[in-house]
Amino acid sequence: MFIKKKTYIIAEAGINHKGSYKIAKNFIKQAKKCGADAIKFQSFIAENVVTSTLALAKYQKENINKKIKMIEMIRKYELSQSDQMALLKYSKKLEIDFISSAFDLESLNFLITKLKLKILKIPSGEITNLPYLIKAAKFKKKVILSTGMSNQKEIYEAIKILTSNGLKKQNITLLHCNTSYPTPMKDVNLRVIKELEKKFKIKVGYSDHTLGAEVAIASVGIGAKVIEKHFTLNKKWEGPDQSSSLNPQEFTYMVKSIRNIDIAQGTYKKKMTNSESKNIIFARKSIVASQNIKVGERLSLHNIVVKRPGNGISPMQWFKVLKLKAKKNFKKDDLIKI
Repeated sequence: MFIKKKTYIIAEAGINHKGSYKIAKNFIKQAKKCGADAIKFQSFIAENVVTSTLALAKYQKENINKKIKMIEMIRKYELSQSDQMALLKYSKKLEIDFISSAFDLESLNFLITKLKLKILKIPSGEITNLPYLIKAAKFKKKVILSTGMSNQKEIYEAIKILTSNGLKKQNITLLHCNTSYPTPMKDVNLRVIKELEKKFKIKVGYSDHTLGAEVAIASVGIGAKVIEKHFTLNKKWEGPDQSSSLNPQEFTYMVKSIRNIDIAQGTYKKKMTNSESKNIIFARKSIVASQNIKVGERLSLHNIVVKRPGNGISPMQWFKVLKLKAKKNFKKDDLIKI
């Protein structure tokens, strides 16, 4: 499990289940059908996450179209601990990894001590949360750290906190991320994936919040080892993330495209492949007679030329062949033999 040779694909259900255990269970089933490696939810207790007066973010207001406080919104999307335990059990049955992002210390503790998850997903908003990072590190699990809204200094500090509190660096995967929903194309900055990998000498993936699947697919070619993408069963459902998520058909397309890229990346060695070797005879050229040539006649620019097929003397031997004498009669278009 986790960080295989193929790209690790996470279907981010988040809170798109609307707080319904039944819908959340269906998310797991559909994510498995789409080919995802993992399904990811969010674990939180509303009162532990936000103050009672915090307003909704702009994109949340646009997608919900209600005048409510953030605590009222997220309270509706809470999954009980018993629901999460049942969802974990169902995920194991379907053989899809279960991951959840904890947004408070109590939920973080629940994910490890009760659900006993092997992977911790630290959301972007917690990258500057010192008590949270310390507690997460001390569990010594594999950690996926989203880096939305952060700069390189903040990423460095977060990694330092994690590693200085017992977490091995090789167990950390960074996710390049932009936490604008949806992310404008001009703000994606996929090239930073390579820069983060080079600077921190760490595995790097990409958490995508753009509309559509093309950016997530493209990130794999740049080097992303993990892809996280919001997933929904119906984009028209009410919720802050529904409209910027992929539906099952779109998610399946993304997964298939990424799997093709996984295969296509190959190795660093340039060589002829088995599939193309059969085309040499049809695509490359050989030295052939441009007119009838009699035995003993000198080969020259006047009686030899380069043409397909490619199963004769290579044109790379052109100057070696010139001025030699024909050892037999050749008809026009015969392969020259010396």
